[in-house]
Amino acid sequence: MVLNKEDYQHLLRAMDLAEQARGCTSPNPLVGAVIVKDGWVLGEGYHAGPWRDHAEIAALRDALGRTSGVQADVLDRASLAELCRELCSGATLYVTLEPCCTYGRTPPCTSAVIGAGFSRVVVGAIDPSPAVNGRGLALLREAGLQVELAEGEVAHKIKRQNDGMRKAVSRGLPFVVYKYAVTLDGRVATDCGDSRWISSEESRALVHRWRSWSDAVAVGAGTLTADDPTLTARTSGCGRQPLRVVIGDTPALGSGSALVRTIEEGPVLVLCGPGVDPRRRSELESWGLETLATSAGEGRWPDPLESARLLATRDVQTVLFEGGPRAAGAWWAAGLIDKVAAFVCPKMAPGFVNRGPLQGPGPARMGEASELVEVEMERVGPDFLISGYTGGPF
Repeated sequence: MVLNKEDYQHLLRAMDLAEQARGCTSPNPLVGAVIVKDGWVLGEGYHAGPWRDHAEIAALRDALGRTSGVQADVLDRASLAELCRELCSGATLYVTLEPCCTYGRTPPCTSAVIGAGFSRVVVGAIDPSPAVNGRGLALLREAGLQVELAEGEVAHKIKRQNDGMRKAVSRGLPFVVYKYAVTLDGRVATDCGDSRWISSEESRALVHRWRSWSDAVAVGAGTLTADDPTLTARTSGCGRQPLRVVIGDTPALGSGSALVRTIEEGPVLVLCGPGVDPRRRSELESWGLETLATSAGEGRWPDPLESARLLATRDVQTVLFEGGPRAAGAWWAAGLIDKVAAFVCPKMAPGFVNRGPLQGPGPARMGEASELVEVEMERVGPDFLISGYTGGPF
């Protein structure tokens, strides 16, 4: 059966619901669900975070609470499904991600969906996790439910919503967004290395929200030396702080640095090259920082690919990479950057030093330059935010 306009509208609504938990669900995916019967929305829900109801269960509780007044939030899954059987008979469940079919922090959602008596399930995207990856859909079909999978633009958007989870599962690597601010003449700092502030207050406020959504925020040792950043998410309603990652050790990371002074606000990880002095690691750890030694990349700096893999082993699915140009250039050359978000600001800062956002090996001819896809542009205060992906969704 081909999905119609109403089907896609309900999927987009489910996607909007899922987005309400952005920054709260990792390492779980964002998932939203809508229950519809005879053209009426009976219930809605989304996954709010680990150990919380999955979206399908949240929608069932909402539907039962709306129609019967039952305190659905106190029911176990089996009782919930049983009480929903008459209500959901002939109904369609719209869910952005394939229902899980394994026991994890919660029981499988496929059992509840089957038990609730749905006639039809419309799914936005298959869950690529090895334990699921189509098995959830197969179980629903075996139980006699009509199962449809979205295609086209809506399916593409729904996959994008969980870029971090999808890349972590399929590649064992985090999804990396490289964020930077640049003047109109293409510079990320003056000849003296000063970069505060190129972007506007509005742009910086948006970046703080991005930090709160990310599992980790990363900078190179050069940026830490130049800016002494805290890398915390300073925004209202921020429920968590990202892991703050420094790529490469630097003498600027001392006991009085901003990262050490704010250690109580969130963890800090220093990725050191193989030649780091054990006494230096002990010193950093005595201040509450964690250290990990990696193999060598360019020179004495940590290898980008190994660094990314180490982060993935810590359930880091999304990284907001905030520079600087040398570290970002190494990660770009390693093929690790998945999205670029550039704040282009109405300022000019002429100079003689190369201050572009990426320093590293590049093409000899402009015709060989990398082209971003799905490029978007929006106004943020006086700045323009231009973003694009280096490839399609995973």
